[in-house]
Amino acid sequence: MTSTSNTGSRLYFLDWVRIAAFLVLICYHVGMYYVSWDWHVKSPDAGRALEPLMMLSSPWRLGLLFMISGVASSFMLAKIDAPRFLRQRSVRLLVPLLFGMLVIVPPQSYFEVIEKLAYEGSYLDFMKLYLGAYYGFCKDGNCLLLPTWNHLWFVAYLWIYTLALGALVLALGARFEALAQRAASLLTGWKLVVLPIAVLTAIRMALVQFPANHAVVGDWYNHALYGSLFVLGALLARQRGVWEGMDAIRWPALGMALACWAGLVILDALPDGLIPEAQLAYWRPAFRILFAALQWTPILAVCGFAHRHLQFDSAKRRYLTQAVFPVYIVHQTLIVSMAHGLKVAKLAPAVEGPLLVVLTLTFSFGIFELVRRVRVLQPLFGLAPEPRAPQRVDIEARYA
Repeated sequence: MTSTSNTGSRLYFLDWVRIAAFLVLICYHVGMYYVSWDWHVKSPDAGRALEPLMMLSSPWRLGLLFMISGVASSFMLAKIDAPRFLRQRSVRLLVPLLFGMLVIVPPQSYFEVIEKLAYEGSYLDFMKLYLGAYYGFCKDGNCLLLPTWNHLWFVAYLWIYTLALGALVLALGARFEALAQRAASLLTGWKLVVLPIAVLTAIRMALVQFPANHAVVGDWYNHALYGSLFVLGALLARQRGVWEGMDAIRWPALGMALACWAGLVILDALPDGLIPEAQLAYWRPAFRILFAALQWTPILAVCGFAHRHLQFDSAKRRYLTQAVFPVYIVHQTLIVSMAHGLKVAKLAPAVEGPLLVVLTLTFSFGIFELVRRVRVLQPLFGLAPEPRAPQRVDIEARYA
């Protein structure tokens, strides 16, 4: 992220937040193996015990990542023109997406059909079906759509929002900066808390009937939610006062976030039918405000504390910032594959879960170390090729 005159310095703290968010994502996806929610593979010990902890991050984690992506995109647009920005981002996002769908993601679907449908074919047999867009892996009326992008839906959506932002900047020109300053002037004091929650509540009330499908088409609630946070990040990127405002309210934001999380956990634990159906219509607006608050107040708290304590550079930040996208690309396939393979060991979840986290990090960073050293692999994992060091020429050969 590059500084501009009204930020005064690079937003190093958002790099640290992004790094931490992807670490949380790895833990979250390991957790998905143990909870009752549907996922590609499931532990024999799956249940509800871990779900309250999962709900501590699930409402806001991805929204935070999209907002940070909007910030990074805004800084890029401050350095290069919109057409060049769109070309660069398309290459950096679409090449890994296509490679991921063809190479990285298929093992997830393979182990999924083995566990859910008792598929007995080899991986080669499965890949023939996968590349042939087979639509016969069905259970309870739900069919697995092949080929798929699974966790890489984030990359596809990020590319779409990048196109939209580039088009917006092209259309508005200098007015985009004026719009950013207007947004920053609105989001001060209590309005920094209330206005985004109001918008997120309105989005939820209007579009919650569209369930998440991560398939682009029909995923209107997710588009409204993540697209708005992406644009908000782009608008606020160079508005120093907003980040200072988050710093100032970090403790109240944290308190609100924890209170909202406690409320969500209690609501989730209530037995079905406790609230009569006739009364649910009166309570739903309050539930949706609660959820919207849990989507925004943790973002305020995280950014506020990071702004206060993590506004510094280091070699670790530079290394991890480069590593985070390749690690993201491979992490879920590693989790699914290893979780499936570890079933025969019959480890207790308290042992197996941390082991999966450690192994995922170890192999993910091992793959990153390979990728960063092999030039042909770099674009496949979203890394910009490092410039070759100039070769020294012997003085006699130079003037021969």
